[in-house]
Amino acid sequence: MQRPKIIDIRATTVTVPLEAPLRHANGAHWGRFVRTIVEIETDTGLVGLGEMGGGGESAEAAFKALKPYLLGHDPFQLEAMRFKITNPTASLYNNRTQLHAALEFACLDIVGKTLGVPVYDLLGGKVRDEVPFASYLFFRHANQDTGEGEVRTADQLIAQALDLKNRHGFTTHKLKSGVFPPDYELDVFRALAKAVGTDSLRYDPNAAFSVEEALRFGRGIEDLNNDYFEDPTWGLNGMRRVRDGVRIPLATNTVVINFEQLAANILQPAVDVILLDTTFWGGIRPCIKAAGVCETFQLGIAIHSSGELGIQLSTMLHLGAILPNLVFKADAHYHHLTDDVIVGGKMRYEAGAIRVPSGPGLGVELDRDKLGTYADLYKRLGGYPYDRDPARPGWFPLLPNTRWADPSDTLPIRF
Repeated sequence: MQRPKIIDIRATTVTVPLEAPLRHANGAHWGRFVRTIVEIETDTGLVGLGEMGGGGESAEAAFKALKPYLLGHDPFQLEAMRFKITNPTASLYNNRTQLHAALEFACLDIVGKTLGVPVYDLLGGKVRDEVPFASYLFFRHANQDTGEGEVRTADQLIAQALDLKNRHGFTTHKLKSGVFPPDYELDVFRALAKAVGTDSLRYDPNAAFSVEEALRFGRGIEDLNNDYFEDPTWGLNGMRRVRDGVRIPLATNTVVINFEQLAANILQPAVDVILLDTTFWGGIRPCIKAAGVCETFQLGIAIHSSGELGIQLSTMLHLGAILPNLVFKADAHYHHLTDDVIVGGKMRYEAGAIRVPSGPGLGVELDRDKLGTYADLYKRLGGYPYDRDPARPGWFPLLPNTRWADPSDTLPIRF
């Protein structure tokens, strides 16, 4: 077998439309996701695929700047690449965790294609054939072109949840929140719980609450069928104070996203469920290591979503396939997308789950026409500020936040 060597790295920024703009505690996704697609080409003719959130000229330039680090590198040598790209002391000056994640995805894709096996077989073998997902519910602005898709009221949120349940089979429902005043959202969330019956729930205000507000809100939902209360406030100590006062497990994808934080959480527990993100943790392999630590110390795990297209979704599926302690359903923004850049279009949910790709490597391939279409769309539309809401042009979030959106405001947005 000829071992491949890297001869080129290409990065292409795309933007793919959403059904409607998604609101969150820190701003909004302005009707589309911006992602950077990474291709690593080898001297054997194989091309590995990676993906990173955000993008534009800066991301493309960052990947281009890493070519001298990796030209001639053997994609099998993943640990050597980790230290080339994310040496812990060097990274104090050039944090490349998310860049490394995209490169790791692509190298694993190449290794799998070289050996003719799926990525899950490289990482221990699968224990499940499909990964179950929660619905991911958002308050939404109306689509600017169609006027449809707004979610602002309890009735609109319930309609969104029941539609997704009917179409995709979800039996767990997560609300991305922290947009409107807490008392309003408490009423909306309790109405949602009543509408979905025995289905389980998750509430995630993106750390927008003070500890005191988080305690008050958490006690107001303790009687519901909660999987967990996700990031109600900021910081390990803040989470620890909430955990001590609310009878719901706490989860995070913001304050335990590396091994130092994981160790601190084990020594002084503040979070019960660690949400593993293949981008935020720097790749699939760090997530596996973290899951092993969580298994040892009996911490729960779930898989976090960071606005993925099909390439990163595939990394989430391969990760979910191999983790024996994955008892919570995964998150995905995926159903809010109108399209994808992979051959065959968007992956399908069946009974609330997506089957793990079984082809060599990540098991997905780029649709070159779609890549070109959405790269051109990015060039036309550009990026957007994730931490701004187009309906609130003078607003910036505080932490803890006290500047809530007005749920009675129905004015159209202008991008």
